Amino acid sequence: MRLLNCLEWTPFRAQHASVIYSFADSEIDVDAHTLRRGGQEVHVEPQVFDVLHLLVSHAGDMVSYDTLIDVVWDGRIVSDATVAARISAARAAVGDTGRTQDIIQTIARRGIKLIVPVHAHDTDPQNSPTTGVPTQTIRMTTSQDGSVLAWSSLGKGTPLLRAGHWLTHLEKDLTSSIWGPWIDRLSSRHQLVRYDPRGTGMSARDCGAISVRNGVEDMLAVADAARLERFSILASSQSAAIAFHFAARFPDRVDKIVTCGAFIQGSCVRDPASGNVMTDALAVMIKEGWGNPDSGYMRSVGTLFMPSATDGELSDILELQAASASSERAIEIRTCCAYYDEIPVLARVGVPVLVAHAINDSVHPFGQAQLIASHLPDARLLPLETTNHLMSPREAAFDVFMTALEAFLE
Repeated sequence: MRLLNCLEWTPFRAQHASVIYSFADSEIDVDAHTLRRGGQEVHVEPQVFDVLHLLVSHAGDMVSYDTLIDVVWDGRIVSDATVAARISAARAAVGDTGRTQDIIQTIARRGIKLIVPVHAHDTDPQNSPTTGVPTQTIRMTTSQDGSVLAWSSLGKGTPLLRAGHWLTHLEKDLTSSIWGPWIDRLSSRHQLVRYDPRGTGMSARDCGAISVRNGVEDMLAVADAARLERFSILASSQSAAIAFHFAARFPDRVDKIVTCGAFIQGSCVRDPASGNVMTDALAVMIKEGWGNPDSGYMRSVGTLFMPSATDGELSDILELQAASASSERAIEIRTCCAYYDEIPVLARVGVPVLVAHAINDSVHPFGQAQLIASHLPDARLLPLETTNHLMSPREAAFDVFMTALEAFLE
């Protein structure tokens, strides 16, 4: 497994920011995706631009080769010659060479760094940290089996850890029409700690097995890295089982748990006949349509999770999912979840739990919420008037849920 040596990535803005970085006699316009040197535009290949963007985002800090591969090549296996070629092209584009290294310096066998001052200019005041998309520092930690996890913290107040679920992306979530409002609302009252599950989002794609046990170890690693002594947990969908196991194992660390769309038995356990058919069908649709938001297969998958989605919301969530994981990883996670059978752990959860669930959820039925609440020592059931497993911020149910969550966590 490759381990990331650069432990923090702090982009000046999120995906759609209008930022210009100036350094030496060059400037990078992130929004326009252009490089200028001496006032003249310089054509560079997309991966070369990404190398330069990553370097200016880390101005003065080393970017490890592993981080370079994870960000520029999305964790895919590439040869040393390919990496070297892109670095060489980046040097040439800004007027540097491998011999002089006046701008981009090589750290032998470890990585590269930009060694000239960088100035960032925001060309759109509406994107400032106080009025637009929040900035964040993305950090890395390592789980017990060596899997590398990306996490971040936003906001102030009582700590709330959002358990990693299918599928998220720490950076892209901030500008998502779905997750952006969730993050804004939660971080306005809490120190919101988020992480991408192993093998997805900005976590390293090379990871150990997907399992409930490893999910608990991952949650522990993030909580320890964020120095959370005692905190509440927000767990959606399959992450609820992980949160329950965590609370049973570490009762002194957890204050309260809020679940949304949770299930404790996977579809292949609660109804083997239809569950097996659904699991196989989803695997086929994901395999055939992943990465193409216009695919009929993927629009069917998206509509299953979010029946009342607008066209924009549907395209947004499908693009986000494709950026978060490969089709193989998505299928692996879905298959693991289909065989959850974790009812016994509920009796050992001693903290108060708010169990929120869509009444007409077509992915995991409302009966799962009733089952969970009936086996927990201290549970409150919150039915939500929606058909969406993935709840949209434009729904009345979203405000109902957030209001109940805020009151419950006070």
